[in-house]
Amino acid sequence: MSIVISLSPELEAQLCEKAAQQGQDVSIVVAELLTRILEWELQDLEKAVAGIQRGLDDFEVGRSRSFEEFAKDQRRKYNLSVDS
Repeated sequence: MSIVISLSPELEAQLCEKAAQQGQDVSIVVAELLTRILEWELQDLEKAVAGIQRGLDDFEVGRSRSFEEFAKDQRRKYNLSVDS
């Protein structure tokens, strides 16, 4: 499959330089970079969904606290004043 994209001259130069440093064709370098980015994005999404699910599970079994408790802890943790 072929995909054609337009790059800024600066980005194209960076990719060509990276390919030259690695002794690889620029298309291989770009494909590897895109693969890594897509894998990272998927892992990040999976972690976010898992974190949200943990929060929902905690809430369902009563492991939660009020916003007031949370805010009080954050003010204490970061030495913040209460706006009156």
